[in-house]
Amino acid sequence: MSNIMLRNVIGDDLPIFFKHQQSSEANHMAAFTSKDPSDWDSFTTHWYKILTDKDIIKQTIIVENKVVGHISRFEQFGEPEVSFWIGKEYWGKEIATNALREFLNYVTIRPLYARAAKDNAGSLKVLEKCGFTITGEDSGFSNARGEDVEEFILTLN
Repeated sequence: MSNIMLRNVIGDDLPIFFKHQQSSEANHMAAFTSKDPSDWDSFTTHWYKILTDKDIIKQTIIVENKVVGHISRFEQFGEPEVSFWIGKEYWGKEIATNALREFLNYVTIRPLYARAAKDNAGSLKVLEKCGFTITGEDSGFSNARGEDVEEFILTLN
């Protein structure tokens, strides 16, 4: 799918993002998610902090006039990092790859970092297709899995 459009996230996108977050498979793959993905109040509190933070670049991914996910650039551990979430029903259609490529035309800071659980083959593939390379490893507690999960740190120079 090449007809991807990115635009600023708006409040009306949040119920769609929340619905995407309800997939247990998506939460397992993302690993580092909220404690309770079904808690609307926590979700909106988190997102309103993101929406009001002028240092976070946050974009909604649109395909054929449908909100299919989001992508953002933020600071984590003092480094610029990118993250994305695509609704499960849109996986495997090159949407994440094309959205990230488009986003990287706009977000030109380098190096840029990303993180993905070591077993999240889909996200790792997207990142590698867009020029990110594995440069490190880390681990942390995964709310979605209830255990420590190993992750790769990837860098785009």
